[in-house]
Amino acid sequence: MGPLNLGADVEFAFTLKYQLSKEDGHQREVVERLMDRGCGDALIRSSPPGRLSLAFNRPALSADEALMGALKDIKQSLPAARLIEAGPDLVGLTDVAELVGVSRQNMRKLMLTHMASFPAPVHEGNASSVWHLSHVLAWLSSRGGYVLDPAVVGMSRTAMQVNLVKENRHLDREREATLKMLVG
Repeated sequence: MGPLNLGADVEFAFTLKYQLSKEDGHQREVVERLMDRGCGDALIRSSPPGRLSLAFNRPALSADEALMGALKDIKQSLPAARLIEAGPDLVGLTDVAELVGVSRQNMRKLMLTHMASFPAPVHEGNASSVWHLSHVLAWLSSRGGYVLDPAVVGMSRTAMQVNLVKENRHLDREREATLKMLVG
């Protein structure tokens, strides 16, 4: 599925988290470089030390344009920094419930009632599970009756693609074909 173009500048909200390198310099220098390179539309936090979180509200024609533009701005500012995660992507039921405007209990009931068709989690834990937001929003959209923000839908798809590409670089290429066949 290609990028969702909304036809006019829309404000896209997303977060990019990075691991900084010693080459990136001190926090003040990092922030100044980011501001000089077009990241003035981001709230920048540096916690814990050596990590950087940029919460963007960026106007663009599409989620791809907004997020990829930010990735480019950051790459030019901090070439040694490593992307940890793009969001919104990996979410729990509470996150989805807040976005959709239902209670967490309602979201959990919906998941349990429709286990056969509800998207499988990326991680299933004892206390909580994690899903790709894009998959859950697509499932909700297919059911109808939910008001979903097209900007959030588009950004969740784009953020998921960025994270999948980032993780793909760790794939053992010698086992890739066999694993794809076994995993499905």
